[in-house]
Amino acid sequence: MTGTWTRKIDTTPCAMLHSFYRINSDSQFAMQQTRRLILDIIKHRGQVTVDDIVTELAARRGAITAVTVRHHLKLLQQDGLIDPSELRRRSAPGRPQYVYVLTDKAQVHFPNNYERLASSLLHELRQQLPAASINVIFEGVADRLTQDFEHLDGTFEQRLDRVVDYLNANGYQAYWLPGALGYVLHTANCPYHNIAETDEALCTMDMRLISSLLGVIPRRQERISNGDATCSYLIPLPIPVTAE
Repeated sequence: MTGTWTRKIDTTPCAMLHSFYRINSDSQFAMQQTRRLILDIIKHRGQVTVDDIVTELAARRGAITAVTVRHHLKLLQQDGLIDPSELRRRSAPGRPQYVYVLTDKAQVHFPNNYERLASSLLHELRQQLPAASINVIFEGVADRLTQDFEHLDGTFEQRLDRVVDYLNANGYQAYWLPGALGYVLHTANCPYHNIAETDEALCTMDMRLISSLLGVIPRRQERISNGDATCSYLIPLPIPVTAE
């Protein structure tokens, strides 16, 4: 007995929605990969035109149109990662082309040796200076980091909000929650996690940083380097000032 096998396609709304999101996710991943390649090309060559990118991408991943490349460049420019620095005239007839370069913001997307350098510097400080002197140095670093923080009038919770914004701009992924004894400030990301696992100097610096930003001395409750989900700090309720 013979017959024809037919694949049954699930056309239920749930299955179709799942298929849509899977295809959309794959498309988004491909777009991100293309923009990553464009950044690599600009990093390698220093400055490029659309024609340069089209040629390079064709060699690396297959044919791509200039229109598609311009779309990716527009998104990269909106993210502040590239800058059209100048117009370059073609050797053949046609409109001049922009020459694209990386911005300083784009540099974080490439490998660096900052963490190893910081770890080596800290180790050398430990070898050369007493602990008290090292603490003074990191207190000075914390104070310098807060120099551009604007202390404005407002409620204490408004100040907490501004501190959270400041910390998030510096990579801490911070948020605060009300507590029975005051407020609890959480930082879900440690910008120097690997170093903090072996040396508490940077954790102490963060305490000084938060204290300078808020104007009160926090009490650390949890540490990411100890296996906790966040670094958390109890911020005591400010003591109200009463008129005599």
